Amino acid sequence: MKQRVDVALGNRSYGIVIGSGLADDITSFVRAAGYSAHGMIVTDTNIAPLYAAQTAELLARAGIRAEVVSVPAGESAKSLTQANELFTRAIEMGLDRKSPIIALGGGVVGDLAGFVAATYMRGVPFIQLPTSLLAQVDSSVGGKVAVNHPLGKNLIGAFHQPDAVFMDLDVLKTLPAREIATGLGEIIKYGIICDADFFAWLEEHRADVLALEPAAAMHMIARSCAIKADVVRQDEREGGLRRILNFGHTIAHAVEKETGYARYRHGEAVAIGMVGAADISVAMGLLSAADRRRIERLIRTMGLPYTVKGVTPDAMYEDLFHDKKTVGGRIHWVLAEGIGKVSVHSDVPEDVVRETLLGLSS
Repeated sequence: MKQRVDVALGNRSYGIVIGSGLADDITSFVRAAGYSAHGMIVTDTNIAPLYAAQTAELLARAGIRAEVVSVPAGESAKSLTQANELFTRAIEMGLDRKSPIIALGGGVVGDLAGFVAATYMRGVPFIQLPTSLLAQVDSSVGGKVAVNHPLGKNLIGAFHQPDAVFMDLDVLKTLPAREIATGLGEIIKYGIICDADFFAWLEEHRADVLALEPAAAMHMIARSCAIKADVVRQDEREGGLRRILNFGHTIAHAVEKETGYARYRHGEAVAIGMVGAADISVAMGLLSAADRRRIERLIRTMGLPYTVKGVTPDAMYEDLFHDKKTVGGRIHWVLAEGIGKVSVHSDVPEDVVRETLLGLSS
């Protein structure tokens, strides 16, 4: 059982292949891609023992000698220091402009490897092999790659589309419950921003979703990717429409920064941020109280947090102004007008934001 979702971007279009047993799909793609014979697999210390050797073997069968470079697991690896170490390794390996960089791991690995691919020799080929649910439904698709700065998340980055994305459902079988839940944070977001039927499906199929029942997993991953692919097709570089993908992320990035990128997984922070965005939406007269309750209820029943511990509202408020969605000192909030529809607003009063942050942290 396989599905393909295409990201239509003219001569930079690529396919997302979703299914089990994708070895032949990967080798066939790599053989036909015209890459140089030497590449680099970027992974982390958690994933390397599980999949690095077999991935290198797959690439060898396709004619690519790929060296494995492992970075420390966790958000701290998304740094210029770590990127520079990868640049050094790439130079030492003699990688050229047709040498592929393969991201094997979750969102941190994908963002870091993609950033290196975007900037090494002004851009080299890049393949995503996401191993977490969160990476499969979000960060591996769309070409946004970045590292963090001490003052904020994802502030140093580029748009660099992968050549292909291969999402092997088999790797999800070993995920702990918390990692499944963090992926669901982004999946719930897709229902809120543009697909009320998908949101209702998640409500109705909670048990199958949490168990990653194969048909349910295929459906929710493919639907999430299709939604994101359609948004990226219309607005690749976030000039307008693509901002809707940031629903919940403005507060989420403040939560992550204030907790040292350690207490909450990204999808957990997004869940907290979506509750906050829903609260602001109600306060602005955009969202009904009933829909706001549905959003929080689904977040809670999927095992995700809906409040934040150990932070101060004032610190989070200051962090908002270091977010990429702040332009000219004005925060561009993605707010819900109902389940399945959002819009962007830059006129949210300070007192509404502060009251929301106080509610989230109480």
